[in-house]
Amino acid sequence: MTETDLHSSADFREAGLALLRWYADAGVDEAIGLDAAALYGADAPETAQVLQMQQSQTGAQSASQTVSKSVSLRPRNAKVPEISAEEEAATLTVSATAVAAKCATLAELREAMEGFEAKSHFPAARNIVFADGNPEAPLMLIGEAPGEQEDREGKPFVGRSGQLLDRMLAAIGRDRTNTYITNILPWRPMGNRTPTPQEALIFQPFVLRHIELVSPKFAMAVGGTSGKLLLNTTTGITRLRGNWGELQAGNVSVPILPTFHPAYLLRNSLAKREAWADLLSMKQCLSELD
Repeated sequence: MTETDLHSSADFREAGLALLRWYADAGVDEAIGLDAAALYGADAPETAQVLQMQQSQTGAQSASQTVSKSVSLRPRNAKVPEISAEEEAATLTVSATAVAAKCATLAELREAMEGFEAKSHFPAARNIVFADGNPEAPLMLIGEAPGEQEDREGKPFVGRSGQLLDRMLAAIGRDRTNTYITNILPWRPMGNRTPTPQEALIFQPFVLRHIELVSPKFAMAVGGTSGKLLLNTTTGITRLRGNWGELQAGNVSVPILPTFHPAYLLRNSLAKREAWADLLSMKQCLSELD
């Protein structure tokens, strides 16, 4: 095939121009290897020689494929399309839903969460914080996320807020032998910050599967993140707390009561009175099981 034959091929030329337009739209402005303009321009004898060599070895179709591979374009200054936090959360949520549905036991759920791809979003985390307490207990508490102490020990609510939670439970005759405790997030966020709505959404399928497997008689959403996610609302915890709701987790329906997070109570002692009212409400419901 001659140089004239190569450049008179409408299909080949159009394919080349389409490729260049695609790179231009992507913001590519520099070519590495063969010059892109010369490659697809009208006057490119050196390109024709390369093509003729390739043509003799592999045929016309193979030659055009080799040319497209030989042009290595590096988008040094190109803008790479960014995926929004909402789009990424939606994608990971779909993945989490499929993974969680396959878990038939708590051990399988823990293993699945430990290997889930979203773990890379929490570089400060060292240990998975899955749960603590008795999974056969009638009461399940769902907090927000591990802190530094929880991350170190691999258990939820073992720091200052956890010590307060233990005292709160003791006040209504409960402890970790007759209560089951977990969090929305199994990994510690950087700086012990509050989980973002996107992070909570990603782990929602795991949390719901966790609740379904435990199947408690009652649940408490401890903190605003937990309350909003489990009750599917944007209402803040100050208005949400103290109001019973119904949580549907798979085939399990659980009465759930939102309340303040112990960390909030450590900063706002006046709110302890409202938290105490929530505990008494839960105590009353638990007593009816006896």
